[in-house]
Amino acid sequence: MPKPIVAIVGRPNVGKSTLFNRLVGGRVAIVEERPGVTRDRLYKDVEWCGRVFTLVDTGGLDFQETDEISEKTRRQVELAIAEADVLLFVVDVRAGLASGDEEIARALRRSEKPVLLVANKAEKFSGEHYDFFRLGLGEPIPVSAEQGLNTGDLLDKIIQALPEQEEETRLDGLIRVAVVGRPNVGKSSLVNRILGAERVIVSEQPGTTRDAVDTLFEHGGRQFSLVDTAGIRRKSKINEATERYSVIRALRAIDVCDVSLVMLDALKGVTEQDKRIAGYVHEKGKASILVVNKWDLVKKDGRTADRYREEIYQELLFLTYAPVVFTSALTGKGVRQLLDLVTLVWEEFSRKIGTGSLNDLLFDLQFRFPPPAQKGKRLKIFYGTQIKSRPPTFVLFVNDPELMHFSYQRYLENRLREAYGFTGTPLRFHLRRRRE
Repeated sequence: MPKPIVAIVGRPNVGKSTLFNRLVGGRVAIVEERPGVTRDRLYKDVEWCGRVFTLVDTGGLDFQETDEISEKTRRQVELAIAEADVLLFVVDVRAGLASGDEEIARALRRSEKPVLLVANKAEKFSGEHYDFFRLGLGEPIPVSAEQGLNTGDLLDKIIQALPEQEEETRLDGLIRVAVVGRPNVGKSSLVNRILGAERVIVSEQPGTTRDAVDTLFEHGGRQFSLVDTAGIRRKSKINEATERYSVIRALRAIDVCDVSLVMLDALKGVTEQDKRIAGYVHEKGKASILVVNKWDLVKKDGRTADRYREEIYQELLFLTYAPVVFTSALTGKGVRQLLDLVTLVWEEFSRKIGTGSLNDLLFDLQFRFPPPAQKGKRLKIFYGTQIKSRPPTFVLFVNDPELMHFSYQRYLENRLREAYGFTGTPLRFHLRRRRE
């Protein structure tokens, strides 16, 4: 399930960024005395008492300013409020209640979200600042972000305010598919071709898709949840607050999917941004298929597809386990093959290997190709077990985890794939020390 979101809002220069840094446990946001430093939103995951949530730092809200930067900052804050599950409204104890605070409080009450009123800079807070009760948001929580005073109590209250964790409910066998890639590679056109209807807007202009669109459909007796996402551009290329929000939603779609269709443009090849997107999918442990779109526009000979495949794998060395499919969303070429492949990759993503079979293979692999020795000491793998699937994850019990060289782990992974398949899915290994 997606992590709940907690957004920090307030006037400029009340210490929001300092509080953000304190709660996330590190210097992430820029902290200056000059108001207006934080304009874009910053996101960071926080874990407290077994709960994980995403904390968002926002720019200072000033409804009196009408310049372009202030308007863009307000738009960013509005988006943060709209997506948040809990809001932290930070006020300045030293400065006291300001007219801007009351205007912000009215906006937060209209959101109908849980709001925690945080009285910052309360190093000498004595409880007499009753004017903050006029905001209608309950009793202020005194903290000092700079000194860390009462921030643990604040985290406790945040956890209490978060929505209750629900058990994930999904249809049995439902395959969640996210279509991801750079802008204008044909994601929406592919989704429309798969669904056989104009379910999402298709345009030649990059950036048309602003949100993740989730559609249920059935193919070959399987049920699918298909998500079309906004194009993911480099941070330096993102100018609008709305687009930043769309990119975040696209990344979240990857977080919760089973299979990612990483779309590439056949005419442009693998770009640096394609590598970043594919790398994010790989790091999140998602099954993936590399979809080369606009294949109908490529001049071909007998080996064109093989050459393209080799070039793609050279650029994406970490993703050579992902199959490559050549499609044309315009003509429909390769789409049926793609859906059949999604089902296969999902089954491989969900595969579980028996412990006995796995250890027979590990014993045989060590016998045929013993691990190299380091400083006279050789790695020994006593036994292994698969602890989970989606992605397949293995624990290997060894004499010394530091003796596992990356080349030998790659050898084990390659032989596992030869023996069991695991098409389209990353494999994860954890090493644990055990005495002989």
